[in-house]
Amino acid sequence: MSNNNPLIDYPDLPPFSAIKPEHVLPAVEQLVADGRARIQAVLAAGNFDYAHLVQALDEEDDRLGKAFGPAGHLNAVAQDDALRNAYNSCLPLLSEYGTEVGQNAALCAAFQSLRDSDEWGSLSEAQQKDLENTLRDFRLSGVDLPDDKKAEYMANSKRLSELTSKFSDNVLDATQAWTKQVTDEAELDGLPESAKAGAADRAAADGKDGWVLTLDAPVFIAVMSHCKNADLRKEMYTAWTTKASDQGPNAGEFDNAALMDEILALRHKQAGLLGFANYGEKSLATKMARDVQEVTVFLEDLAKRAKPQAEQELAELKAFAAEQGAEDLQPWDIGFWSERLREARYSISEEELRPWFPADTVINGMFGIVGKLFGIKFEKREDVDTWHDDVRFYELVDDDGSVRAAFYLDMYARTGKRGGAWMDDARIRRRRPDGSLQTPVAYLTCNFAPPAGGKPGLLTHDEVVTLFHEFGHGLHHMLTEQDVSGISGINGVAWDAVELPSQFLENWCWTEEGIALISSHYETGEPLPKDKLDKMLAAKNFQSAMQMVRQIEFSLFDMRIHAEYQDGLSIQEVLDEVREQVSVIQPPAFNRFPNSFGHIFAGGYAAGYYSYKWAEVLSSDAFSRFEEEGEFNEATGREFRSAILAMGGSREPMDLFKAFRGREPSVEPLLRHCGING
Repeated sequence: MSNNNPLIDYPDLPPFSAIKPEHVLPAVEQLVADGRARIQAVLAAGNFDYAHLVQALDEEDDRLGKAFGPAGHLNAVAQDDALRNAYNSCLPLLSEYGTEVGQNAALCAAFQSLRDSDEWGSLSEAQQKDLENTLRDFRLSGVDLPDDKKAEYMANSKRLSELTSKFSDNVLDATQAWTKQVTDEAELDGLPESAKAGAADRAAADGKDGWVLTLDAPVFIAVMSHCKNADLRKEMYTAWTTKASDQGPNAGEFDNAALMDEILALRHKQAGLLGFANYGEKSLATKMARDVQEVTVFLEDLAKRAKPQAEQELAELKAFAAEQGAEDLQPWDIGFWSERLREARYSISEEELRPWFPADTVINGMFGIVGKLFGIKFEKREDVDTWHDDVRFYELVDDDGSVRAAFYLDMYARTGKRGGAWMDDARIRRRRPDGSLQTPVAYLTCNFAPPAGGKPGLLTHDEVVTLFHEFGHGLHHMLTEQDVSGISGINGVAWDAVELPSQFLENWCWTEEGIALISSHYETGEPLPKDKLDKMLAAKNFQSAMQMVRQIEFSLFDMRIHAEYQDGLSIQEVLDEVREQVSVIQPPAFNRFPNSFGHIFAGGYAAGYYSYKWAEVLSSDAFSRFEEEGEFNEATGREFRSAILAMGGSREPMDLFKAFRGREPSVEPLLRHCGING
């Protein structure tokens, strides 16, 4: 297509076709050395005004990000052994550099001197917020500790890194240690053909007859949801829920129990060194929620509202199963009979809906929805270097004709591409030292089935929701109006608020007008039939209360073990107490779920798992204003853009939310959207 905007808009987009694995480490080594030299030069000069301190160091960070970022992206979407080795070789160097900067007391003092100077009053609100965040992060790295405590903090950090990595390794090893060979096809009765074919391929690869089942999530879910063999479901449930523990088929071999105890103890010590009463408090220092009590009250209130309906949903499931002859419903039966009840009640499946969601129709419809809401349009460009022929590059054009941002869209699964879906920044919006503006560029990555058999790419509705979710993150990054790197786009946004735009945009996948824009049969062009639409919408909230109390169980457990930690704390006892309080399904005594709960023991969700539900409240309530004023109300859409998307991390998320909604968030819209009447 023609495009009047010259490519000089993007003088520093990555030259993907020219990047070689052997380029990566030398470039990072040089840029880290440059970063160290710049810090030393800034400190030696002693001129700690905004331009010579913040902007000078930001320029180095941007250079490093633009060099290593594309290598990291390629490692995720087009990996081979050479690139993976090159990427991994950089990680220790970057980790060391980041720790070194965070612990640099002289650098922290320089930032503090700027905060204390007369110039502070002339800085913009965004610049002040960024500087406050920087000083906070220095202190959360232990920069102010005396030398002995700083050494202890550093040693604890190193040990925690080892422990959390070992936790993940144990879970992976335990997962891979269990397989089951099946030679009688009757034992797999009910298993979808695709899952059965995968099990046959695994058997062939292992040189065995029949089928080999594993604890890989898709295999486990397929068996638990569809296999009629209750004994097989029980065997797999037992193996799944005892991974990396003292129970089950590999009892004691990969046990994470001692690691979990040490992880909690060290986190508690780290929090104490920094002056917090517990790790829960430390975690919340960078989040929207004010304190542990607010999170606990929030979760317990949700549980109180959802649990009665969850109990009713479970009773209905038990009654349905009993009618089919399964009167003693066990935990390994829940998934199987839930699927049978869903089919009986709604007569609809994801596979049945695929023909009405061809990828191009969904993309163009999504652009149309976003255009109606936020006053923007999208133009495809053909003259940008990408990493694969499937990748598209679009410009985001404002209603005044200016190019506000751009993004790469990589839709389909392929060899060498990491699974899942995500948004990442290729380039952030920032004001350069020369006064010019760097426009933001995003990566939007999904893993949908590619076009095959002469048909276009056809998406399930779940995949459509995933695309909208990631595009919501992308809009947060691209529609920012902040010129300061640290609070531009999603930067500086509290962990428990960053999902607001992504979850918010999902709502248009569930409105009749929205669905009409993103769907049409790939062969006939006909709209989604009313009966299928009605069934799809009716099934939206199937067992939603049971799902909610399970998420609340995880969240309360996570917060309690971190906020109530003391020597001798029993992780299992806390979980048992939480389950007694909020759960409707009590698992068997051998269940060791915490031993593989990587989100909190090896990921970024420690004392933060509640964030999933917290952000859902914000997104549901924000959407409820559109329900009141019109799902495509132009004025409301522009206000969401200016109050939320444009602001990035420049102000506290509660202030931004109240600016849009006119009040603090209410939980009622979430309950209503989930069909919970509590």
